[in-house]
Amino acid sequence: MRPIFAKLFGSHSAFMRYTGWIKESVMKRFLRSVCAAVMLMAGPAAVLVLPQPVQAQTTDPAAAQVQGFYDALVASMKSGGTAKSRYEKLKPAVEKTFDLSAMTATAVGPSFATLPEADKKALTEAFSRMTIANYANSFKSFGGEKFTVEPASIARGSDHFVKSTMKTSNETIAFNYRMHQVGSEWKVTDVYLAGNISQMAQKRSDFAATFASGGAAALSKRINALADQMLG
Repeated sequence: MRPIFAKLFGSHSAFMRYTGWIKESVMKRFLRSVCAAVMLMAGPAAVLVLPQPVQAQTTDPAAAQVQGFYDALVASMKSGGTAKSRYEKLKPAVEKTFDLSAMTATAVGPSFATLPEADKKALTEAFSRMTIANYANSFKSFGGEKFTVEPASIARGSDHFVKSTMKTSNETIAFNYRMHQVGSEWKVTDVYLAGNISQMAQKRSDFAATFASGGAAALSKRINALADQMLG
């Protein structure tokens, strides 16, 4: 007999007598209670992987923000059209969901803080345009994809992390979002592809050489060229 049951029942024979008469439904409820207690003793990380109540979808503002973006993305996919038409449809949703100025600063790096305001504005506009164009180009049409957002975000200091997946006919891809509060809204500051690959870290690596050699003007030009390419 396992130690946990020995502590509960005192002996093997007592345990057998107990299980001899207990009804199956009662035993199932008992075992579920034991499992729940073990999960709670394991700490917060274990609890986070448990499914959350559906009602939480309407109470977690960070998760609701991501769900709202997915709703707009699916609507754009279903509408089809050109990359430019999808760009116009997605622009309000992207600007509402993403903190594009904060993401631009992260992608450029610490030097962004010391740039003239005109350069900051040009870089932010170019980065915003590229971000919207990337979604318009990457999600061209609807093929039954299903986006699922975990109803409860995970707090890490002042930031919240929202977990989600996109399920296609042959694979499931994790998209996790790092978010912070801007006024009364939660906005995305980074997207983690496959659950843990930071897009802002990747962008900073991609932009570093251009920014180092040509400064803000050269980087703005390059980012706008990438957006033009995506929009065809």
